[in-house]
Amino acid sequence: MTHLVLLRHGQSTWNAENRFTGWTDVDLTIHGVTEAMSAGEMLKDSSACPPITKVHTSLLTRAARTASVCCESLGRTWLPVDRSWRLNERHYGALQGMDKKQATEHFGADLVKIWRRSYDVPPPALDVEDERHPSHDPRYSRVPVNLLPATECLVSVLDRLLPYWADNIVPDLIFGETVLVVAHGNSLRALVKYLDNISDRDILDVEIPTGMPLVYEIDANLRPSKDVPLEERYLVSPDEVRRAQAEVAAQADI
Repeated sequence: MTHLVLLRHGQSTWNAENRFTGWTDVDLTIHGVTEAMSAGEMLKDSSACPPITKVHTSLLTRAARTASVCCESLGRTWLPVDRSWRLNERHYGALQGMDKKQATEHFGADLVKIWRRSYDVPPPALDVEDERHPSHDPRYSRVPVNLLPATECLVSVLDRLLPYWADNIVPDLIFGETVLVVAHGNSLRALVKYLDNISDRDILDVEIPTGMPLVYEIDANLRPSKDVPLEERYLVSPDEVRRAQAEVAAQADI
């Protein structure tokens, strides 16, 4: 038996501005740093899982900094950290950088809602020449261009995340590490869908709040050992989780 902790990064500057962020690299707000610190305190004081021994995070600053602040709060700045683009947020294509109101005015409310909430319909793709395309970012210089997304839907995120789960996170769990994965709303939704076997329809209603550790006890078959509602896996009360989920959903619908 081992443990897996999922943590969405703290509030970012573009979360606060209600903009489509995706692979755009933005930092945490002061509130986001506080959320990361609080997550570390919750993990340090919790009896729900053993001390964290290994960390995985994306290549985006908001996740990397959350992991760093969280580990400092844990008193474990020495923990080994693996980073991968496969844990990045969903790429929002042509929506990246727009606020929700701007996107609605440009594309229409119905289309934007479909792109945001459907499982398998992505927004318009970026041209490879667009400066927002990840091929222009040096942190992805070793990733084949054909693997870098120009837009994604949730199923695309799941497809590029699962190889990292199998090749990097699973070996740590088998070895007996207590693994912390610090990532993003959609990359974590994809992983939660896989772990809890959530249907394509039901995953559309799942929201992952920022800064709230989500703990899975993993059995020998690399599956969750307990079949419990998602809200009961967090290190805060289910009522607090539902309140935070409602705030995330309300912001998404603006």
